Amino acid sequence: MEAKTKMSEVVSCIIMVLMEGWTIGLMIFAKTAITNGMSPFVFIVYTNALATIILFPCYFLSQQEDRKERPTFTLSLFMRFLFLGFTGITMTQSFLFLGLSYSSPILVCAMSHLVPTFNFLLSLIIRELNLRSPGVQVQVIGILVSMMGAMVAEFFKGPLIRPSSPHLRHTKQLLVFSSTPEFWHLGGALLVAAFLSLSISTFIQKETVKQYPEPLKVLFYSSLLGTILSAIVSYIVERDINAWKLRRVKELILILLTALVGGVIRPNIQIWFTSLKGPLYVSLFKPFGIAFATTFAVSFFSNNLHYGSVIGATVLGVGYYIIMYGQIKGNEETSCDESSDSLDNKIPLLQEKMEV
Repeated sequence: MEAKTKMSEVVSCIIMVLMEGWTIGLMIFAKTAITNGMSPFVFIVYTNALATIILFPCYFLSQQEDRKERPTFTLSLFMRFLFLGFTGITMTQSFLFLGLSYSSPILVCAMSHLVPTFNFLLSLIIRELNLRSPGVQVQVIGILVSMMGAMVAEFFKGPLIRPSSPHLRHTKQLLVFSSTPEFWHLGGALLVAAFLSLSISTFIQKETVKQYPEPLKVLFYSSLLGTILSAIVSYIVERDINAWKLRRVKELILILLTALVGGVIRPNIQIWFTSLKGPLYVSLFKPFGIAFATTFAVSFFSNNLHYGSVIGATVLGVGYYIIMYGQIKGNEETSCDESSDSLDNKIPLLQEKMEV
């Protein structure tokens, strides 16, 4: 039994690490396609439309089960789904892929570590946090470290890690990893906006699942509405009809893989592991993306990776784990408080029984 438990833990870790590797690989392919002329807005519409179509059979099957226990679908709930689609898909992905087009996958990985920082600040704004709590104080330290790492990744490039020889610099590359330096700051700013939007979406999603405790249906509705809103934005931005045509088979394969992995497989794996392992389990594997992005860049993309990016991303990863540790510490404090409260409630009952 113990061996079986250990094996399941190892398999879970391998799956989560592989998912991060898949994500970075798809990001490199997306960067290449966008650099070669594919519109990021068109890419978002096609990817989310396909993901919604794939999710529909799962949604339809779940509709057939537990009809009596299904929560009431209200206008308030619809507005939540609409806002989820707008912030979590339309806004997040538009800023994300525009930011990617102006920067590189490693900067995307680095800036994604700001999500816990934004979550903390949003919790502070709505007064969900007690600043005197040791767990919260640890998170504040992690936020300061994360912000320092973001500043380094954004404004300090430094020398190249592996410069290529002069004759290789002019050869055409099959894959593109990084943009020219003059657009780097714009890319970083767009990525910050993307992950701020994602943090807002996470808050809405958490409250929505409490009100409508069916994660698969929440995922389907937000995907459907996000696709519709993305199509409206893309129609406004991309008036050229030729931008909607897929010129290469590679673009079709990229859309298919991104829809399957990013739109269907990854969210469902995250929901499944979160329900099995707890809310912080999935987050612990996020920094593996930096390791994958750095490895790919050093191995295959010379003249694309600078020391500043790696140092900034590493510092962000450290800050990320400090925030995670603070959250774990805060959860332990909460559970201790709850257990002491329940004990206080039981003692008077015991005293009453003894007096009787």
